[in-house]
Amino acid sequence: MTARISVGRLARFAAQFAFNWAGLAVLVQGGAIRAEGIATVGGLLGAAVITTLASQGAQYFGVFLFQRRIGDYYLNVLIGLSANVMVTALATAGLSVAREVFLVSGIGFGIVIFGLGLLSDLRSHFFPRRGIGIFFGTFNPFHNSHLELIRRALDERRLEKVIVHPTGVPWLHVRALNRGEIRVACQENGFQIYETTDRADIHADYFPTGNAFLAPETRWHLIRLAVEEAGLSDRVEVAYMADTYAEKGFFGVVAKIRRAHPGVPLHGLHGSDAGGMHARLIMDECGWIYPIPFLRRNGVSATAIREGQKGLTATAVAQALEQIAAGAGEIQVQIGPSEDLRKYQNQGGSLVPLV
Repeated sequence: MTARISVGRLARFAAQFAFNWAGLAVLVQGGAIRAEGIATVGGLLGAAVITTLASQGAQYFGVFLFQRRIGDYYLNVLIGLSANVMVTALATAGLSVAREVFLVSGIGFGIVIFGLGLLSDLRSHFFPRRGIGIFFGTFNPFHNSHLELIRRALDERRLEKVIVHPTGVPWLHVRALNRGEIRVACQENGFQIYETTDRADIHADYFPTGNAFLAPETRWHLIRLAVEEAGLSDRVEVAYMADTYAEKGFFGVVAKIRRAHPGVPLHGLHGSDAGGMHARLIMDECGWIYPIPFLRRNGVSATAIREGQKGLTATAVAQALEQIAAGAGEIQVQIGPSEDLRKYQNQGGSLVPLV
């Protein structure tokens, strides 16, 4: 885990290049592709490089569209890869029009993919020491590493504040729920447990970060409790733009933050795990956001908390989680050493503040 976009893309390129080179070599050796045809696109080496760049670009573009509520994640990627295979076949067969499309798409996608990655990595090293931080994630639940990253960002980047925004129901799950491909099977310890149905696509990974989720409103309240206990309420804004997120995802959230803070540099906090790097990609696509990567080496994770490990989150959050797991109808949480209590009604795992 390096939290470097360029390194990750280069590693994926190398693995896919090796596969494509071997596949093309077999096809040429077996006579399925004429040597004269593949010579027109740079020979075996050139064809493998170009088709790999085009393939990675097609996958990137498919995900890019899905994140903007266009098409289906896996179908977009499948269409992109299929188109690349077809163009590669026609180009290596010697068809001139296909050859031009093959070269332009491969080189063009390569410049875009690696260019954007390099710029993103450079922004993580060269940045203004001012502005506002944004921190997106499931926070399922919010834990001590999240607080550590916030403190570090505020201090090292001299930020005015950090805006923390948890995910709602991810778009991947919204579509799958509407199609009947997944469902909420039960509730365990306050977490909604999702499962696939008979209508699910066997090739799809519906739960890349796990299938147990606290309700979005509950995660939002737990973040607020942790921030208050840490004494950071004056420098951390815990936002939940439910309608904006439901309509446009984090792209809409970033746009709304930018409208509220015109001309202010935005710094994107993220971890080096799969969820954190996904948030990094979203922020990169939103424009000129300065990444703040965090390499987790302390073993603190939301997964560990869900599995029952103690001492990994704020005391107030731990209190709330214990009461939610016990099925308490009213949740009472003490903030720090004071007698200050926060009270919530537990509505099936969703917390509602009590006045």
